[in-house]
Amino acid sequence: YTSSEIIRVAKIAFDLAKKRSNKVTSCEKSNVMEAGQLWREEVQTLHDKEYKDVELSHMLADNCSMQLLRNPKQFDVIVTDNLFGDILSDTSAMLTGSLGMLPSASLGSKDETTGKRYAMYEPVHGSAPDIAGKGIVNPIAQILSFSMLLRYSFELNKEAELLEKAISLTLDEGYRTKDLASKDEKVVGTSEMTDVIINKMTDLTDK
Repeated sequence: YTSSEIIRVAKIAFDLAKKRSNKVTSCEKSNVMEAGQLWREEVQTLHDKEYKDVELSHMLADNCSMQLLRNPKQFDVIVTDNLFGDILSDTSAMLTGSLGMLPSASLGSKDETTGKRYAMYEPVHGSAPDIAGKGIVNPIAQILSFSMLLRYSFELNKEAELLEKAISLTLDEGYRTKDLASKDEKVVGTSEMTDVIINKMTDLTDK
């Protein structure tokens, strides 16, 4: 961990928070790791210099894992290193019921000419080759990854919200892929779930 990389990641977190609820929780293990001490110091210094208008709190990573289970709504943007990020993201995924529900974005630096940020969007679960071609994959993480692309790369917030609302309506009506279904719920395949979401978007657009 270097100061420049910590600052780069923290800037992205603060910038994202400004588009959301203006709140960042920085997680590390500064009580037992020197890297965590450096992380905490750099994030706090950056906040005090450039982002005083954003609410910042610090939390030990193991406590954050517990707090995510206890009260996930207390968080908005969580910024942490790669190790703890990997752990906390899987914890967060299961709060939604399945890894198949969670999108992700790898956000890089901004292009100096265009001002656009380099980024890659994908489901947290990755390619899942063991179930490829079986028609049982939950498409929601992939679709929500596209929603993140609309919001954070193209600043199309209205379109992103439309897509997210269509997914919520689909779930509210009881549609479930295999990874989400309880014992007595109807299971649909990848294509059917996708088609329902598309139809919901069409209905919302026509209103």
